Amino acid sequence: MSTAVAPSPKNETKVKPLRQESRVGMFFVNAWLIFFAVISIVPMLWLVLAASKTDPELSSRNPLAFGSLKGYWNAWQNLQFFDNGVIGRWVLNSVLFNAAIVIIATITASLAGFVISAAKIRFKRTFLISTLIMMLIPPVALVIPLFVMMDKVKLVDNPWSVILISSLYPFGAFLSYIYYSTTIPPELYESARLDGCSDWQLYSRIALPLSGALLGLLAFFAFIGNWANYFMPYVMLYSGENYTLPLGLGFLFYSTPAINPGIGATSVPIYKPEIALAGILIALPIMIMFLVSQKRLIRGMLAGSIKE
Repeated sequence: MSTAVAPSPKNETKVKPLRQESRVGMFFVNAWLIFFAVISIVPMLWLVLAASKTDPELSSRNPLAFGSLKGYWNAWQNLQFFDNGVIGRWVLNSVLFNAAIVIIATITASLAGFVISAAKIRFKRTFLISTLIMMLIPPVALVIPLFVMMDKVKLVDNPWSVILISSLYPFGAFLSYIYYSTTIPPELYESARLDGCSDWQLYSRIALPLSGALLGLLAFFAFIGNWANYFMPYVMLYSGENYTLPLGLGFLFYSTPAINPGIGATSVPIYKPEIALAGILIALPIMIMFLVSQKRLIRGMLAGSIKE
């Protein structure tokens, strides 16, 4: 008869209990997160609801009370009275400008990051250091040389001056460099070179198909950084029909008694609900862009964080 042998205590694997978070600590963490969520959501909620009410209702009713759906339409119609409906032109300009900026900035940043990380060229380290220096220079310091440059090529008060300058994307180039350096193994490039691939073929056939998360991240940051950009269009554009939406709304706010009582009464029916609707036009595309690209955004930020 065989006898069972009890396992030796030395051979047993001791399982360490997982560290449990303090309930008091978790309470304060959750309370802090809820507090920041409330102070972030309530102003945006008020902005959305304010456009649904009339100007007297904003003063008499609850700040978070809903007016009517017709209030949004009335506010939009009142905005159309300003300068013969030029706000529609501003919205179109912002859409076209940002579409061109996102496309150009995403492509050029991706190409620059690939060249610095994988292409066999001279002075790669110099290019990388130059990119880092460009990231540290404040945009205000470049206004005068950029304006002089655009004036020399006759692009002042031309939409292409804003598009070309805003497409300069050193952060995107550095982000692409990090992505291509950590995500795609160098052995893959070397194998393709042994098969006769050029640097352009390496990018178009290997790096680009594997960089969907990166391109989404670059496009997101390029859009966020330029949709609400006010300063550069203010410097480069003079004509009202070339204004972007943030620049045009700044001019509209200055010309409206609801914001600037010093200009006196005007015949344009623009009051606080119209101003709130104009603010929604600025904030809503950013919110939609974030919600649409949220999954790809997180995937792109985590790309290369785990090394196999």
